[in-house]
Amino acid sequence: MRIWGKVIKKNKIIKEIIVTSDIDDSYQENLKACIKEICYKLDISKPYWLPPNVEEYNNRRKTTFNQNHFIDEIDFDKFIIQELDSI
Repeated sequence: MRIWGKVIKKNKIIKEIIVTSDIDDSYQENLKACIKEICYKLDISKPYWLPPNVEEYNNRRKTTFNQNHFIDEIDFDKFIIQELDSI
């Protein structure tokens, strides 16, 4: 699994990273591992997944998080994760 994480501010990507996970576990566990690594490397807190995020990710393999998804104040407008096709 390859996930692209992007931090957006004023419609510009200010930070981005692509991470991979191939742990011998479920799809959800690989996704969690990718998100955890992305947030750590981009130095942001992990967002809360709300029902619309789950639906959007299941349909498009992409979802967007904003201030409503974080406990702490964020210094960006949105955080986007997107699954990339495997090589």
